[in-house]
Amino acid sequence: MEDKKKLDYAAAGVDIDAGDRAVERIKSLAKATFSDAVLSEIGSFGGFYKPDLGGIKKPVLISSADGVGTKLKIAFMTGRHTTVGTDLVNHCTDDILVHGARPLFFLDYIGTGKISPDIVADIVEGFSSGCKANGMALLGGETAEMPGFYADGEYDLAGFIVGLVDQDRVVSGRDIAAGDTVIGLASDGLHTNGYSLARKVFFERAGLAPDDFVDSLGRTAGDELLRVHRSYLGPIMTILDKFEIKGMAHITGGGLPGNLVRILPENCRAEIDRKSWPVPPVFRFIQEKGPVDENEMYRAFNMGIGYTLVVAAAFADKVADTLKSEGETPYILGTVTGGTKAVIIKD
Repeated sequence: MEDKKKLDYAAAGVDIDAGDRAVERIKSLAKATFSDAVLSEIGSFGGFYKPDLGGIKKPVLISSADGVGTKLKIAFMTGRHTTVGTDLVNHCTDDILVHGARPLFFLDYIGTGKISPDIVADIVEGFSSGCKANGMALLGGETAEMPGFYADGEYDLAGFIVGLVDQDRVVSGRDIAAGDTVIGLASDGLHTNGYSLARKVFFERAGLAPDDFVDSLGRTAGDELLRVHRSYLGPIMTILDKFEIKGMAHITGGGLPGNLVRILPENCRAEIDRKSWPVPPVFRFIQEKGPVDENEMYRAFNMGIGYTLVVAAAFADKVADTLKSEGETPYILGTVTGGTKAVIIKD
């Protein structure tokens, strides 16, 4: 009987040593985001965080989880992995920001078929950069090597965020009423949504490669599609300290119609003037090269508006002026009216 060679984990496709090397590179990137509130080290079974509750009478934790979707395919195509982590941090930050929460800490998950310490370090560099910019700790995470589960050279990401707000300052949208004004803030391109459609248009219909320069965009296809999802934390926190904001929405998958509607009371509708802001060239490129129906564009993409606020009409101009002083480009998008709950994009 022929002797069978003894198996080990590496023969099954899991390289424990590569995983250990990746963790060592992650530690310094994560520690760069730590403050005195972090009481644990990377590598512990759990992350310890001691929040400063000074001045908060009724603390409420706000949490969220998300991914980057098929934008990751652009990272695989270009070999550029340092921005998708920042995309995820900023996306999660904006999700809890709509309720008025300031982020405390972030956890990440990386799943891959075979660990590349260099690629993992690039991804975590993005996590670290995003966390530092948003003033939170990269408290921990998980890197899972699962051979045979992912295609070679591919991975998936998930992010988990926890923030804090005083219960009396939670922004929920419940006080939105007819006559209120909707203000929009500019996006930086697609952010992290609509990439399945965008990839089909760029690389199949238009026949482009990631390194091809697109005159109407002023950059390569890869550069356009890897533009980082914005965080609106700084200017929004300034606004929350000065004005009563009735509701806010992060414009992600579903566009303006699918996200602004989430904060409207049942007896309110938002009427948005599509001529109230300039649509960036990337969306016109996708629409023309697809071709893609205009209504479908507004359902699939943010169309140049990444974040919205609903305020009383009486001080909408003051809110807009304050946002401008913070370096933002605000647009008065439309008005809240009475009626069945909906968002209507009007000409």
